[in-house]
Amino acid sequence: MGAKLGGGGGGRFDLGQNSDINVTPFVDVMLVLLIIFMVAIPAATVSIKLDLPPAIPPPPGSKPKEPILINIQAGGGLFIGEQATRIESLPADLSVVLAKDDPSLPPTSQRVYIRADKQVRYGDFMTVMNTLQSNGFYQVALINEEI
Repeated sequence: MGAKLGGGGGGRFDLGQNSDINVTPFVDVMLVLLIIFMVAIPAATVSIKLDLPPAIPPPPGSKPKEPILINIQAGGGLFIGEQATRIESLPADLSVVLAKDDPSLPPTSQRVYIRADKQVRYGDFMTVMNTLQSNGFYQVALINEEI
């Protein structure tokens, strides 16, 4: 790699010209880059805490409880289940519906599902989310429909 030791014309001490590529610096640089990426990648990953329900099936013959669903429509309509509501009265109406659904739990500790139409503006969706969170409803799940 470093020197050519045989052949070629010339004098006794003439080594000739070496036209081989010296790959040692290339390998050194690649190893340093590999070490940098191996150290940097685990720091770049971010873990997100998910509150997933346990994967326990319900007993046979029992019907699972229907979730409380908030529907946001593109025209500005807001519904809790089938009941129409407004953004100003959403926390009070939701508390009443949740108290009827499961009176043993406080309304703010129960899970609420939100479904929005495709054409709903992001600001309208975030207004509903912020209203729920400012009134103590932190157990919020989003429903996604496949297209």
